[in-house]
This record gives sequence, C-alpha cells and structure tokens, in this order.
Amino acid sequence: MERAWIDGKRGKAIITFDDDEMAETIFQKVKSGTLKGVSVRYSVDSWEEVMAGKVSADGFVGPCDIARKWTPLEISVVSVPADATVGVGRSQSDPQQRPQRLRAFEAQVQTNKNYFEMEDNI
Repeated sequence: MERAWIDGKRGKAIITFDDDEMAETIFQKVKSGTLKGVSVRYSVDSWEEVMAGKVSADGFVGPCDIARKWTPLEISVVSVPADATVGVGRSQSDPQQRPQRLRAFEAQVQTNKNYFEMEDNI
C-alpha cells in the first residue's frame, strides 16, 4: 500500500502489485473487473457501547457496539469480501450497485430486528 486516506466516509488506498507472475495474474483480473473484492484487517482502538433501546449519535439503535476509532493493518484483493459495499473501483454514486447493496443490508437489519423481537417474546 503506497497511500491510504479517508474521502468523505470512505476509505481509499493506492496499492502497488509485486512484479512476479502471480501478482501479474491478479492485477490483470483486477483490471478486467473479474476480481474486485477487498478485505481489510484492522484493530479497534475505541468502542462505543450503545445500550438496549438507546440511540447512538449517528442513529444506530442498541444494543450494539460501534468501532469509533480503528487502525487498518492490511488490505487484500479477494474474490468474496466480508462487506460487499467495498472493493476496487466502488463508488457511492454508482447507481447500478447501490440498490442491490441496500436491499441486502435492509434484509439483514430486518432479520436482526425480527430475532430480537422474537427473543423479547420468549
């Protein structure tokens, strides 16, 4: 990684690939768009605990823990990222990707809400 920075609420980086055969294969897949997932390993330096029924400053409803300060440790190009909203060339203004990503997250939020409501009724 040559450089990393925050642009708005998005993390961005400039990376350099090795010049061996394997790196060249991966680089060509990134260039063609067939490999675009990114995985970032990080350590959390500061957590905010949001108690049940409380709301964080940015609108998350507890119970939850929010990483407020974190340090990136490593970035990798991967075929299946842990978070599908990140990756090579991704943009918040990309109208073709945004609705699908939101539907997936909304479904997960609804699943979590249903689970907690079910727990409350047991």
